[in-house]
Amino acid sequence: MKSNSKFIFLFVGWMLLWLVFVSSALAADLKVGPNSRYKTIAAAVAAAQPGDRVLVQQGLYQETDITIDKPISLVGINNPVVDGALKGQILTITSSRVVVKGITFKNVQVSHLKDHAAIKVVESRWVTLEDNTIENAYFGIYLQRSDSCTIRNNVIRGQGKTETSSGNAIHLWYCDYASIEGNKVSGHRDGIYLEFVKQSRATNNLSEHNLRYGLHFMFSDGNTYRHNTFRKNGAGVAVMYTKNIIMEHNRFEQNWGSAAYGLLLKEISRSTIAHNEFTRNTTGIYMEGSSKLSISDNEFNGNGWAVRLLSSCEEDTFRLNNFIGNTFDIATNGNSQHNHFSGNYWDKYAGYDLDKNKVGDVPYRPVSLYSMVVEKVPSSIMFMRSFIVDLMDAVEKVFPAFTPEKLLDEQPSMVRL
Repeated sequence: MKSNSKFIFLFVGWMLLWLVFVSSALAADLKVGPNSRYKTIAAAVAAAQPGDRVLVQQGLYQETDITIDKPISLVGINNPVVDGALKGQILTITSSRVVVKGITFKNVQVSHLKDHAAIKVVESRWVTLEDNTIENAYFGIYLQRSDSCTIRNNVIRGQGKTETSSGNAIHLWYCDYASIEGNKVSGHRDGIYLEFVKQSRATNNLSEHNLRYGLHFMFSDGNTYRHNTFRKNGAGVAVMYTKNIIMEHNRFEQNWGSAAYGLLLKEISRSTIAHNEFTRNTTGIYMEGSSKLSISDNEFNGNGWAVRLLSSCEEDTFRLNNFIGNTFDIATNGNSQHNHFSGNYWDKYAGYDLDKNKVGDVPYRPVSLYSMVVEKVPSSIMFMRSFIVDLMDAVEKVFPAFTPEKLLDEQPSMVRL
């Protein structure tokens, strides 16, 4: 019996290898171009068999409603351009194991009912979209209920004027195990939008000059974001109703506006935010209803507010962060605080270090009385840097009565970390 089982196992293995060899040998290249057998991409895609490659030669192709419903590769040679002429969606993928590479797509019609995209992937798996350029599209890349897909090294440039007339550059809905790597996105409503997306990662992306958020995700647990840059977006990055997130080594830069921030955290829990840089944002991090977060080794430099920590946040830990050149380091809207600060560097700290261990000998209270007044009465910001404000904060530091008693750093660092 054992020898028979071994024989069957070997036979099945050899059959699988033979099928892979045969399928590879039978795969064909179908060329598209003015001097090729196929004049349109749609015709070549329709004629292709599973495993084939459709090679699109350099040139301009005015096509829409191309559908890939079989596992093939669509590859551009010398950057061909597919122009949708603002008449609808360009490419729809409904098959798993599809590759689309090296093609420029442009001019996708705005549609609030159909969410037209340059490339839309529907209920598929293992789809790879890489090295493409997308210009003037309502949605750039749109994935719907599609798992284990890769979106890599694409450039997506929109021309959105208002949030209602613009879609998202990269949009994922109910997609797990996605990889979003090395993309450059701009000019859309949101640069990257994820909803109900789990166990995915976004790395080395640049998202800038978007109308609303550079990155926006909701109900998306267990994801990792590393080495991304979010710059000059309408309101930075928004994280909502999510848990078990890792955000490390990202840059949040120059997200300015009356309601702008580098990073918004709303109802997020059990997550790590570490080794990030928050530079010249209206607010570095805005936190509401967030709990059990580890916020460490970050740089807050030149922001209006480094951190706005609302009293609805609990059990958050701030360790080994640098606070430099911010107008307000920490602001809050109430006296009740259940968070922990330890070992941070504060450039406004005026304490001393008699034992020379590089740790301040007296605690630091990072919340000024004036910052609390501004939280209660935003219009009082006009009195910033006035004599009365300086006097008010000085008295509060000597006789603290209004700022949160428990919001203090017991061991402030004397040196920049």
